[in-house]
Amino acid sequence: MAAVLLALAASASWGVSDFLGGLKTRSLSVLTVLAVSQPAGLILIAVVVAGRWAFPGGGWWLLWAVLAGFGAAIGIAALYRGLAVGSMGIVAPITATAPLIPLTVALARGERPSSVQLAGIAAALVGVAVAGWEPGVEGARGRAATGAGLALLAAVFFGSAQVGLEAASNVDPYWASLVLRIISSAAVLSLVPWKRPPAPGSVWPTLALIGLLDAGATIMFAVATTKGLFSVVAVLASLYPVVVAILARAVLGERLTRVQRGGALAVVCGAAAISAG
Repeated sequence: MAAVLLALAASASWGVSDFLGGLKTRSLSVLTVLAVSQPAGLILIAVVVAGRWAFPGGGWWLLWAVLAGFGAAIGIAALYRGLAVGSMGIVAPITATAPLIPLTVALARGERPSSVQLAGIAAALVGVAVAGWEPGVEGARGRAATGAGLALLAAVFFGSAQVGLEAASNVDPYWASLVLRIISSAAVLSLVPWKRPPAPGSVWPTLALIGLLDAGATIMFAVATTKGLFSVVAVLASLYPVVVAILARAVLGERLTRVQRGGALAVVCGAAAISAG
C-alpha cells in the first residue's frame, strides 16, 4: 500500500509541476524554465539527503543514476516544449506511455503481464495514435497533432530514466535522486549563457515551485520502487496526465475533439488497467 500511495502522490506532484512548466514555457524558453526549476529541485533533494547522509559508497548505481539524470533532462525539456506548442490535453496523455519501457524491462527480467495488463498496453498504444492525431479541415487529410512528436520523445526518455532511477534506488533512493538531479541540473546550466539572469525575478517563485514539485515527485517515485513492484509503481506514477488535463480544462479552457478525448481516455484507462492487472 505504501508503494501505491507514494506512486500516486508522485503522479499528482508531477502533474501540477508539468502543467505549470508547460504554461510558463509559453512565455519563456524551455531553457529558462529549466535553468531555475532544476537547481531549485536540486536544493530540496540535497537538504533531504543531508538530513540522512549515510553515503552508500560507489558502484554501478552511480552510473544508472547518471544515465537517469540525462534521460530526465531531455525528457522534461521535450515535455515542456510539447506542452507549450501543443494542446496539453493531448501532449500529456501521450507521455503516459512511458511505463511501457519499464514494463518491457520487467518482462525481460521474467515478469509476465496478466491478460488485463496486456489489454491495458494495447489500449495505451491505440490511445496514443488517436489522441495524437488532428482531423483534417474541410476535407484535408489529418495530421499529427502539434507537440505529439515531442510527447513521444519525452515518453521514451522518461521511461528510460525510470529504469535507471529504479536500478540506482535499489542501493539508496535518496542518493539516486540526488545524483539524477545533479546531472540534469548540470546539463541544463551548461547550456545557459550567464551574461544576464535567465528569467525576470517576478517569475522565479513559480519556476522554483515547478522544480520543488518535480523533485518531490522524483523522491517519492524512487522510494516507491523499493517498496513495491516496479511495473506497478511506474504505471501509477504515470497518471499525472489526468492532473494536467484537468488543470488545462479548468485554467485554460482547452477543448478537444470527441475522437481526441476518446484517445486520451484510452491512454489513461490503459495505464490504469496495467496497474490493476
